Amino acid sequence: MRQVIDCHCHIYPDKIAAKAAGNTGKFYDIPMRYDGRLSTMLEAGEAAGITRYLVFSVATTPAQTASINRYIADTVAAYPDRMLGLGTMHPDEENPAAVADEILALGLRGLKLHPDIQGVALDDPRCMRIFEVCEGRLPVLLHTGDKRYRYSNPEELIPVLKAFPRLTVIGAHFGGYSVWQDAAEKLAPYSGLYVDCSSSLFAMTNEEGRRLVRLWGAERVLFGTDYPMWDPTEELARFDAMELSERESALILHENAERLFGFPPCENA
Repeated sequence: MRQVIDCHCHIYPDKIAAKAAGNTGKFYDIPMRYDGRLSTMLEAGEAAGITRYLVFSVATTPAQTASINRYIADTVAAYPDRMLGLGTMHPDEENPAAVADEILALGLRGLKLHPDIQGVALDDPRCMRIFEVCEGRLPVLLHTGDKRYRYSNPEELIPVLKAFPRLTVIGAHFGGYSVWQDAAEKLAPYSGLYVDCSSSLFAMTNEEGRRLVRLWGAERVLFGTDYPMWDPTEELARFDAMELSERESALILHENAERLFGFPPCENA
Protein backbone atom coordinates (compact mmCIF):
# COMPACT_ATOMS: atom_id res chain seq x y z
CA MET A 1 0.00 0.00 0.00
CA ARG A 2 1.37 3.43 -0.93
CA GLN A 3 1.86 5.73 2.05
CA VAL A 4 0.58 9.28 1.60
CA ILE A 5 0.67 11.91 4.33
CA ASP A 6 -1.45 14.96 3.57
CA CYS A 7 0.48 17.74 5.29
CA HIS A 8 -1.95 20.59 4.67
CA CYS A 9 -5.45 20.06 6.09
CA HIS A 10 -7.65 22.74 7.65
CA ILE A 11 -10.41 21.28 9.82
CA TYR A 12 -13.14 22.91 11.90
CA PRO A 13 -15.81 21.85 14.42
CA ASP A 14 -18.92 20.69 12.61
CA LYS A 15 -21.10 23.60 13.75
CA ILE A 16 -18.85 26.22 12.14
CA ALA A 17 -17.14 24.20 9.41
CA ALA A 18 -19.21 25.22 6.40
CA LYS A 19 -19.04 28.92 7.31
CA ALA A 20 -15.30 28.82 7.97
CA ALA A 21 -14.59 26.99 4.73
CA GLY A 22 -16.83 29.37 2.82
CA ASN A 23 -15.01 32.39 4.21
CA THR A 24 -11.69 30.96 3.05
CA GLY A 25 -13.15 30.44 -0.40
CA LYS A 26 -14.26 34.06 -0.51
CA PHE A 27 -10.79 35.22 0.57
CA TYR A 28 -9.19 33.44 -2.40
CA ASP A 29 -12.16 33.68 -4.77
CA ILE A 30 -11.94 29.91 -5.22
CA PRO A 31 -14.98 27.69 -4.51
CA MET A 32 -14.33 25.21 -1.73
CA ARG A 33 -14.64 21.59 -2.82
CA TYR A 34 -15.61 20.40 0.68
CA ASP A 35 -17.22 21.67 3.87
CA GLY A 36 -14.24 21.58 6.26
CA ARG A 37 -15.64 18.85 8.51
CA LEU A 38 -13.30 16.18 9.84
CA SER A 39 -15.63 13.40 8.68
CA THR A 40 -15.65 14.76 5.14
CA MET A 41 -11.85 14.95 5.08
CA LEU A 42 -11.56 11.33 6.19
CA GLU A 43 -14.11 10.11 3.65
CA ALA A 44 -12.53 11.97 0.73
CA GLY A 45 -9.04 11.04 1.87
CA GLU A 46 -9.84 7.35 2.12
CA ALA A 47 -11.26 7.39 -1.40
CA ALA A 48 -8.07 9.07 -2.65
CA GLY A 49 -5.61 6.82 -0.82
CA ILE A 50 -4.48 9.30 1.84
CA THR A 51 -3.19 7.26 4.77
CA ARG A 52 -2.33 9.97 7.35
CA TYR A 53 -2.97 13.66 7.92
CA LEU A 54 -1.44 16.79 9.43
CA VAL A 55 -4.37 18.91 10.65
CA PHE A 56 -4.67 22.46 11.94
CA SER A 57 -6.69 25.66 11.88
CA VAL A 58 -5.89 29.39 12.04
CA ALA A 59 -6.76 31.89 14.77
CA THR A 60 -8.14 35.17 13.44
CA THR A 61 -8.12 36.69 16.96
CA PRO A 62 -6.08 35.85 20.07
CA ALA A 63 -9.28 34.84 21.82
CA GLN A 64 -9.65 31.88 19.47
CA THR A 65 -6.22 30.38 20.09
CA ALA A 66 -6.91 28.23 23.15
CA SER A 67 -10.12 26.68 21.83
CA ILE A 68 -8.61 25.93 18.41
CA ASN A 69 -5.57 24.27 19.93
CA ARG A 70 -7.72 22.17 22.24
CA TYR A 71 -9.97 21.13 19.34
CA ILE A 72 -6.99 20.05 17.24
CA ALA A 73 -5.43 18.19 20.18
CA ASP A 74 -8.68 16.37 20.98
CA THR A 75 -9.18 15.45 17.33
CA VAL A 76 -5.68 14.04 17.00
CA ALA A 77 -6.09 12.08 20.24
CA ALA A 78 -9.16 10.40 18.77
CA TYR A 79 -7.18 9.23 15.72
CA PRO A 80 -3.68 8.53 17.07
CA ASP A 81 -2.66 6.26 14.20
CA ARG A 82 -3.92 8.52 11.44
CA MET A 83 -3.07 12.12 12.23
CA LEU A 84 -0.89 14.65 13.97
CA GLY A 85 -1.77 18.26 14.63
CA LEU A 86 -0.32 21.74 14.67
CA GLY A 87 -1.30 24.50 17.05
CA THR A 88 -1.91 28.10 16.14
CA MET A 89 -1.19 31.56 17.52
CA HIS A 90 -2.27 35.05 16.60
CA PRO A 91 0.38 37.77 16.19
CA ASP A 92 -1.37 39.82 18.91
CA GLU A 93 -0.88 37.15 21.59
CA GLU A 94 0.06 38.72 24.91
CA ASN A 95 2.39 35.85 25.83
CA PRO A 96 3.60 33.79 22.86
CA ALA A 97 5.96 31.79 25.07
CA ALA A 98 3.07 30.57 27.22
CA VAL A 99 1.09 29.59 24.12
CA ALA A 100 4.09 27.68 22.78
CA ASP A 101 4.35 25.84 26.09
CA GLU A 102 0.67 24.93 25.89
CA ILE A 103 1.01 23.70 22.32
CA LEU A 104 3.81 21.38 23.40
CA ALA A 105 1.86 20.25 26.48
CA LEU A 106 -1.07 19.32 24.23
CA GLY A 107 1.19 17.07 22.19
CA LEU A 108 0.92 19.17 19.03
CA ARG A 109 3.86 19.03 16.65
CA GLY A 110 4.30 22.60 15.49
CA LEU A 111 2.59 25.85 14.67
CA LYS A 112 0.47 27.11 11.76
CA LEU A 113 0.31 30.82 10.88
CA HIS A 114 -1.51 32.51 8.01
CA PRO A 115 -0.15 36.07 7.81
CA ASP A 116 -2.40 37.08 4.92
CA ILE A 117 -5.62 36.16 6.73
CA GLN A 118 -4.25 37.39 10.05
CA GLY A 119 -3.21 40.65 8.38
CA VAL A 120 0.31 40.88 9.78
CA ALA A 121 3.53 40.64 7.78
CA LEU A 122 5.94 37.83 8.57
CA ASP A 123 8.73 40.27 9.46
CA ASP A 124 6.49 42.39 11.69
CA PRO A 125 7.84 42.48 15.28
CA ARG A 126 4.69 40.73 16.48
CA CYS A 127 5.45 37.70 14.30
CA MET A 128 9.15 37.85 15.11
CA ARG A 129 8.25 37.36 18.81
CA ILE A 130 6.49 34.14 17.84
CA PHE A 131 9.39 32.86 15.77
CA GLU A 132 11.78 33.59 18.62
CA VAL A 133 9.89 31.31 21.03
CA CYS A 134 9.48 28.60 18.37
CA GLU A 135 13.11 28.46 17.25
CA GLY A 136 14.55 25.07 18.15
CA ARG A 137 11.23 23.95 19.67
CA LEU A 138 8.35 24.01 17.18
CA PRO A 139 8.37 23.74 13.38
CA VAL A 140 6.30 26.51 11.80
CA LEU A 141 4.09 25.92 8.76
CA LEU A 142 3.42 29.27 7.12
CA HIS A 143 1.06 30.31 4.42
CA THR A 144 3.48 31.98 2.03
CA GLY A 145 2.90 34.12 -1.03
CA ASP A 146 0.13 36.07 -2.69
CA LYS A 147 0.63 38.66 -5.39
CA ARG A 148 -2.30 40.64 -3.95
CA TYR A 149 -0.61 41.34 -0.60
CA ARG A 150 2.71 42.13 1.06
CA TYR A 151 2.41 39.93 4.13
CA SER A 152 4.09 36.63 3.22
CA ASN A 153 6.01 36.99 -0.03
CA PRO A 154 9.77 36.29 -0.19
CA GLU A 155 10.63 39.84 0.86
CA GLU A 156 8.83 39.30 4.17
CA LEU A 157 10.08 35.75 4.74
CA ILE A 158 13.79 36.31 4.08
CA PRO A 159 14.29 38.48 7.21
CA VAL A 160 12.76 35.67 9.29
CA LEU A 161 15.09 33.05 7.83
CA LYS A 162 18.09 35.29 8.46
CA ALA A 163 17.10 36.19 12.01
CA PHE A 164 16.27 32.64 13.14
CA PRO A 165 18.59 30.17 11.42
CA ARG A 166 17.57 27.32 13.75
CA LEU A 167 13.84 27.79 13.09
CA THR A 168 12.28 25.01 11.03
CA VAL A 169 10.01 26.70 8.49
CA ILE A 170 7.71 25.08 5.95
CA GLY A 171 6.51 27.55 3.34
CA ALA A 172 3.15 26.38 2.02
CA HIS A 173 2.34 26.49 -1.70
CA PHE A 174 5.94 26.00 -2.89
CA GLY A 175 6.99 28.96 -0.75
CA GLY A 176 4.87 31.48 -2.62
CA TYR A 177 1.23 31.10 -3.67
CA SER A 178 0.73 32.80 -7.06
CA VAL A 179 4.41 33.88 -7.07
CA TRP A 180 5.85 30.38 -7.39
CA GLN A 181 8.82 31.07 -9.64
CA ASP A 182 9.85 34.26 -7.82
CA ALA A 183 9.69 32.40 -4.51
CA ALA A 184 11.84 29.55 -5.80
CA GLU A 185 14.48 31.88 -7.18
CA LYS A 186 14.71 33.93 -3.98
CA LEU A 187 14.08 31.31 -1.30
CA ALA A 188 15.49 27.99 -2.52
CA PRO A 189 19.05 29.00 -1.54
CA TYR A 190 17.94 28.96 2.13
CA SER A 191 18.62 25.29 2.75
CA GLY A 192 16.72 25.16 6.04
CA LEU A 193 13.43 26.13 4.40
CA TYR A 194 10.99 23.39 3.40
CA VAL A 195 7.88 23.79 1.23
CA ASP A 196 4.66 21.96 0.50
CA CYS A 197 3.00 21.63 -2.90
CA SER A 198 -0.55 22.40 -1.81
CA SER A 199 -2.72 24.78 -3.86
CA SER A 200 -0.02 24.98 -6.52
CA LEU A 201 -0.11 22.10 -8.99
CA PHE A 202 -3.51 23.20 -10.33
CA ALA A 203 -1.88 26.35 -11.69
CA MET A 204 1.08 24.86 -13.58
CA THR A 205 1.99 22.27 -16.16
CA ASN A 206 3.49 18.93 -15.15
CA GLU A 207 6.86 20.15 -16.42
CA GLU A 208 6.67 23.34 -14.36
CA GLY A 209 5.77 21.38 -11.24
CA ARG A 210 8.58 18.91 -11.77
CA ARG A 211 11.03 21.76 -12.31
CA LEU A 212 9.98 23.38 -9.04
CA VAL A 213 10.33 20.10 -7.13
CA ARG A 214 13.85 19.67 -8.42
CA LEU A 215 14.80 23.29 -7.85
CA TRP A 216 13.81 22.95 -4.21
CA GLY A 217 15.02 19.35 -3.95
CA ALA A 218 12.60 16.51 -3.20
CA GLU A 219 14.04 16.18 0.31
CA ARG A 220 12.56 19.63 1.08
CA VAL A 221 9.05 19.17 -0.38
CA LEU A 222 5.92 17.87 1.37
CA PHE A 223 2.65 16.72 -0.19
CA GLY A 224 -0.51 18.59 0.78
CA THR A 225 -4.03 19.07 -0.57
CA ASP A 226 -5.12 22.24 1.27
CA TYR A 227 -8.33 20.52 2.37
CA PRO A 228 -11.13 21.63 2.07
CA MET A 229 -10.14 23.54 -1.08
CA TRP A 230 -9.29 20.69 -3.48
CA ASP A 231 -10.26 17.08 -4.18
CA PRO A 232 -7.45 14.83 -2.83
CA THR A 233 -7.97 12.32 -5.65
CA GLU A 234 -7.35 15.07 -8.20
CA GLU A 235 -4.38 16.44 -6.23
CA LEU A 236 -2.70 13.03 -6.15
CA ALA A 237 -3.36 12.65 -9.86
CA ARG A 238 -1.66 15.99 -10.46
CA PHE A 239 1.26 14.87 -8.32
CA ASP A 240 1.61 11.56 -10.14
CA ALA A 241 1.40 13.30 -13.52
CA MET A 242 4.74 15.00 -12.78
CA GLU A 243 6.33 11.55 -13.18
CA LEU A 244 8.89 12.00 -10.46
CA SER A 245 11.26 9.19 -9.58
CA GLU A 246 10.21 6.56 -7.06
CA ARG A 247 12.67 8.01 -4.55
CA GLU A 248 11.45 11.58 -5.05
CA SER A 249 7.85 10.50 -4.62
CA ALA A 250 8.53 8.59 -1.41
CA LEU A 251 10.30 11.58 0.12
CA ILE A 252 7.51 13.98 -0.74
CA LEU A 253 4.55 11.73 -0.01
CA HIS A 254 5.62 10.55 3.44
CA GLU A 255 9.29 10.39 4.39
CA ASN A 256 9.88 14.12 4.81
CA ALA A 257 6.77 14.46 6.98
CA GLU A 258 7.88 11.52 9.10
CA ARG A 259 11.21 13.25 9.69
CA LEU A 260 9.94 16.79 10.28
CA PHE A 261 6.82 16.16 12.36
CA GLY A 262 7.49 12.79 13.93
CA PHE A 263 5.00 10.65 12.06
CA PRO A 264 6.13 7.08 12.79
CA PRO A 265 7.20 5.22 9.65
CA CYS A 266 4.63 2.61 8.62
CA GLU A 267 5.82 -0.97 8.59
CA ASN A 268 4.35 -1.57 5.13
CA ALA A 269 5.68 1.70 3.65
